[in-house]
Amino acid sequence: MPSKRRKFSAFAKILLILTFVCSLFVAGAYYVLTTFEPLNTEEAPEPGCRLTLSDGTYDLEADQAVNMTTVGGVAYSRDLPEEAVTVAYATVWQESRFYNIGYGDRDSVGLFQQRPSQEWGDPEEIMDPVFASRSFYDALIEVDGWEDMPVYEAAQQVQRSAHGFAYDQHEALSRRMAEAFTGGEGTDVTCWFDAETAEALREGEADTAGAEEEIARVFGTDPAVLPVDSEPRTGDLGRAMAQWAVTHAEEYGLSSVSYENLRWRASDGMDGAEQWTELEEGTDGRLVLR
Repeated sequence: MPSKRRKFSAFAKILLILTFVCSLFVAGAYYVLTTFEPLNTEEAPEPGCRLTLSDGTYDLEADQAVNMTTVGGVAYSRDLPEEAVTVAYATVWQESRFYNIGYGDRDSVGLFQQRPSQEWGDPEEIMDPVFASRSFYDALIEVDGWEDMPVYEAAQQVQRSAHGFAYDQHEALSRRMAEAFTGGEGTDVTCWFDAETAEALREGEADTAGAEEEIARVFGTDPAVLPVDSEPRTGDLGRAMAQWAVTHAEEYGLSSVSYENLRWRASDGMDGAEQWTELEEGTDGRLVLR
């Protein structure tokens, strides 16, 4: 029969081995925790754009945001007040939800669903958001007293829709969107992309000349002349141009947009990377595209 000392000795050896093995596990875990970055299980958001409104945020698909900033930008070329942008936005929400569609009721096409048969232009012209927006605003300012009308009524005077009151349901959102685009305090427009596109924008060569040329066509003012001596009635011209550039970043290969003391950079939207950040030194009222 084994002695008590032998039993104790065997138990001590087992305990010593277990202690050693546990120590290895602890040391290994410590090494992993202190040496390797933790795995990021957060999924990247779907590419898109976000408006920071006076009462929250509103997400748009990239195509919608591109058209939103163009429709709003053309109002500057006509030196129209923010109310005109509100009327235009309410109209486009109802007619196409900011998608530049090539079909519609009878021969209607485009953002505003304008009809060639009603002398809005050729289909190819109407499918140009700048042409379509100019046509809408030109018709709007011909409406006597439009600025004092309810939004839906002003829109209906231009569109002559069978369901004119339907524009009314879009007024509240359209008004906040117009405020965000034209420069209301604490509002902005930002966009983000999938990881591959964001990297391509950062590594590629931007067509800044093409972007500036199109900005001049949309806004009726060359961005090179910023800052302007007097602001138009629509709002902050430079800021609106900057937001247009952000929504068109993929089209022109832009990796960053800076205006005054803020900068936007192309990103995948992880960890708030799509947000505008403050610059140590501002741009002195210039629009800087990279």
